[in-house]
Amino acid sequence: MKIATYNINGVRVRLPRIIDWIKQSKPDVAMLQEIKCEDDKFPENDFSDLGFNVAIHGQKGYNGVAILSKYPLDDVTRGLPGDDSDTQSRWIEAVIQGNNNIVRVGCLYLPNGNPVPGEKFDYKLAWMKRLQRRAAQLLEFEEPLILAGDYNVIPHIEDAKNPEKWIDDALFRLETRTEWRKLVNLGFQDAFRLMNTQEEQFTFWDFQGNAWNKNDGIRIDHLLLSPQCTDLLLDCKIDREVRGWEKPSDHVPIWVKLDC
Repeated sequence: MKIATYNINGVRVRLPRIIDWIKQSKPDVAMLQEIKCEDDKFPENDFSDLGFNVAIHGQKGYNGVAILSKYPLDDVTRGLPGDDSDTQSRWIEAVIQGNNNIVRVGCLYLPNGNPVPGEKFDYKLAWMKRLQRRAAQLLEFEEPLILAGDYNVIPHIEDAKNPEKWIDDALFRLETRTEWRKLVNLGFQDAFRLMNTQEEQFTFWDFQGNAWNKNDGIRIDHLLLSPQCTDLLLDCKIDREVRGWEKPSDHVPIWVKLDC
């Protein structure tokens, strides 16, 4: 099973590119972030025509997440538990029955958190703590689990071309990386780092400053695997070339292949 995550930065604007990528990369499951539309505005039929079942948790103009799956989607949960006052659409989870195993997936769009200090950074850290609590609950099922999406976290200095530029940014602040480590230390593995040791492997390049042509990127889109999911891991790659297509997102897809 090939499972991908992709911050598309607006589904209506990027729809042709998303479809091109699906036809080229052929994911069985695609977790999308920043769809930037309400549920009834999501182009569900375009993906159904490609053989996908669709689950959506949208929001007008901002945020929004969705799961596309060639397999049935069960036990769909929308919204990250832990704060009933939170109206931002940043989390959707589901259970997917593969040919040999089930996989539980959590698709997330973690808050950016800038500017620092401020309410947005406080919200980011609080959201990360809620994510840790939900992750701990899901790990209790002792089943293959993937938490995938745009984490807006640069975990290590090697995950940025120019880390010195990000020292005071919410994506690389010590507080952010501390909460990331707390999440990983619950028992997850960073799928990309398990399978790849090359330098300058990124998933995001800003639209400003000629970042793409300079490869001035960062790695902020991640797939975290539970121990049971790690046992099924066959490969993990970044579809870097997508960033060079016409009218791309500033992110690119990253995917895992699992023996399920």
